[in-house]
Amino acid sequence: MHEGGNGEGHRIGSGAAERGMDPAFLELERELTVLLRRARAKSGEMARAVHPDLESAAYGLLARLDETGPLRATDLAAYIGVGKATMSRQLRALEHLGLVAREPDPADGRAWLVHLTDEGRARFRRVRDARRERYVRQMGGWDRQEVAELARLLHQLNQTSEG
Repeated sequence: MHEGGNGEGHRIGSGAAERGMDPAFLELERELTVLLRRARAKSGEMARAVHPDLESAAYGLLARLDETGPLRATDLAAYIGVGKATMSRQLRALEHLGLVAREPDPADGRAWLVHLTDEGRARFRRVRDARRERYVRQMGGWDRQEVAELARLLHQLNQTSEG
């Protein structure tokens, strides 16, 4: 029995439904798996486009710094969901590549703020703008209300996934 699929040949069959799984949540899990797999691959491509030596995980740090401006490393770590040691290692690598710099926090002389360098900002925005253009091309035929609804639902998912 074929009840649907996700475009990659995955079947959503009656086996899961027979085990009491809600087919809507099963389909959601499958589609999110595909989306996340593709997003990880794209993140690596985008990171390498910013700098050939950039780790894919670091792309999100650049995005956050571009969005917010200078932040403490602890705030970045909390937002991304990694530990202090991982964040320190990633920031050292970004600093070594000339993409971020640290400065004393004027509100607390013991703390440091991390910010994008001019070079880091320019490289990141070039890649981000190209990505946004791809979204427009890929979804250009979608109704604008559908695009807005997808953005709203993803925001809702992200909000319930925090913490």
